[in-house]
Amino acid sequence: MARRFFFRFKTAEFVFTFLLLFSGLMLGFSSGGFVINFQRLGFSVLSSLTKGVNTITSAIGNTVNAVGELSRLREENIALTEKLKNYEFLQRTNVDIKNENKRLKELLDFSTKIEQKSYYARIISRNSDGINTGITINKGSRNGIKKGMPVLAVQNGGFGLVGKIVTVGLETSVVMPIYDQKCYVSGRILNTRDLGLIVGNGDENSPLQMQYIKRRVLEELNYGDIIVTSGENDNYYRDIPIGTISKITVVDYDSSLNIEITPYVDFSRLETVVVTDVKELNPNYIGDES
Repeated sequence: MARRFFFRFKTAEFVFTFLLLFSGLMLGFSSGGFVINFQRLGFSVLSSLTKGVNTITSAIGNTVNAVGELSRLREENIALTEKLKNYEFLQRTNVDIKNENKRLKELLDFSTKIEQKSYYARIISRNSDGINTGITINKGSRNGIKKGMPVLAVQNGGFGLVGKIVTVGLETSVVMPIYDQKCYVSGRILNTRDLGLIVGNGDENSPLQMQYIKRRVLEELNYGDIIVTSGENDNYYRDIPIGTISKITVVDYDSSLNIEITPYVDFSRLETVVVTDVKELNPNYIGDES
């Protein structure tokens, strides 16, 4: 017959075991062991949370600072760009002022070297349709301008013929330039003193034509010879530079030479002119000291 084993706890044994466990727990709590562990656990969790929050906060702060720095740099770049534009504008203005002063000095020097009374004017418009050409200046009858007066220009330290006044208003006048097809100027070759007639073809960039120069003087002519006004009419006084010989052509059936002249005045750069009165003397005239 099999034996059965029964585990029976007596009351005294149970009470002893319970007291033993309870005593151990109380001893642990009283020594601080469990409290320290809980504190360490709480501190670790709190530290991790704090570190995460600080990392996120730092990232957000750095982003905000970067955006602010980018905005500041953009504003500084705009300001520097504006300063650069202003500097470039001032540089251009200074160059313009220097050039204007140079032109005014040339005109002032010229005013004491010309015997005729002179009026300075600025070009305000141009007209050219291939046949009719005209240069409008900002001086008129109120300033003493009269029809038929010769018009000159000062360039490159010298002066040359521009044309003559053909229309006069109160405040403005119109100049017929020497390259106009209807403008005829009596001129001489400076070194040979041969007389011819100069006419334009309507284009400021094309050479002038000198007619009626005999073939017999061909050997005496050279490229670069200076052509001046003859002074044999009322419109122009003598020896005003017109241009230089740039081409000479011999035509078999013609007794005269075909001569091309490059104008002394560069019309594409012409801004100011000098209108002269051949019938009135210049009170400031002191002559050419050179």
